[in-house]
Amino acid sequence: MTDLAIRRPHVRLTRLALQDYRNYASLQLRLDGRHVCLYGANGSGKTNLMEAVSMLSPGRGLRGSEFTELIRRDAEGKLARSWALSSDVRDGDIDRKINLSLELDEQGRSKRTAKLDGVPATQNDLGELMRIIWLTPSMDRVFVGPAGDRRRFLDRQVMAHFPAHGTFSAAYEKAMRQRNALLERGRADPAWLDALELGMASAAAAMALHRIDAVKVMQEAILARPEGAFPKALIDLDGQFEAHAANGVPLTDIEQEIVTQLRENRSRDQAAGRTTEGVHRTDLRVIHAPKGLPADQCSTGEQKALLIGLILANAQALFERDFAPSPLLLLDEAAAHLDSDRRAALYDELAALGGQAWLTGTDRSLFDAFGDRAQRFEVSDGIVRED
Repeated sequence: MTDLAIRRPHVRLTRLALQDYRNYASLQLRLDGRHVCLYGANGSGKTNLMEAVSMLSPGRGLRGSEFTELIRRDAEGKLARSWALSSDVRDGDIDRKINLSLELDEQGRSKRTAKLDGVPATQNDLGELMRIIWLTPSMDRVFVGPAGDRRRFLDRQVMAHFPAHGTFSAAYEKAMRQRNALLERGRADPAWLDALELGMASAAAAMALHRIDAVKVMQEAILARPEGAFPKALIDLDGQFEAHAANGVPLTDIEQEIVTQLRENRSRDQAAGRTTEGVHRTDLRVIHAPKGLPADQCSTGEQKALLIGLILANAQALFERDFAPSPLLLLDEAAAHLDSDRRAALYDELAALGGQAWLTGTDRSLFDAFGDRAQRFEVSDGIVRED
């Protein structure tokens, strides 16, 4: 295997600072580049720290919260006027700095700013540096939930490979909402519909290509994994246009087919009150390879192990890409439902990857198997102490 330490510099956080963020009035975390373990009682603020790290990548973080919801309230419930987040990032042997903030004016309107190395930054700028993958307790039932849950899980993994995927997804959703609203009125301007559908087709074709590419390299990474505590999975996509992309259909041909489909479906979509076909209905199919069982038919423990295996495989796939920096992994309460052998196996795999992972748990003993490969911090009511 290629020496990844030479091919790709590892990205690690060396400092995290918060001001009036969630339950943190002020915080400075000094990090030495090792993995980070946060332990403490439920509700103490561990997930708030994980969320803060996730905000360094494009989107609204691992909870999907509105930015104004991140502003701290004091003991009397009074809202602060702003929140701020800053982080020092070691990119190989280069030090970078990210600053994010949100301020409210007297009318309650919010203004968000983002800077990278002191210069205004876009979401894509952050995404090119910070490839962040997370696993939260809310994802535990992703295989048995609705297709939308799996699609969101999939697109989060895809965004780590292609930060612009989020931009295309947002553009597609916005144009689709506008198209649905026009169809609902009953007498939409055909030229306006044409323009919206062309925009949807352009974004959708890019999304399909991104998804297929990411799933392909994830599957390769899964199959290359040794047999172990986290079973291998067979993954593919149930989507018309992803299938075209997988079969090598040119991007322009996919776009044209989407435009044609949208135009032909206008009457049906108007009657249904929604866009009935498209990349917004794609599903992720997962098979437990050793058992040959669909993931939704596996036990809860097997589903958890499959999910962790997928996250680890995606991290490995990112490590091996020539154009992507190494990812950060955020594993919220991931160790709590694993036995001691699987916890040790998880920590060994994280150490072998060589990047930086953040983990949370209620008890310090959950992280004993990490040994000296991780920093440990006790979290208690907005106060964080290094162990």
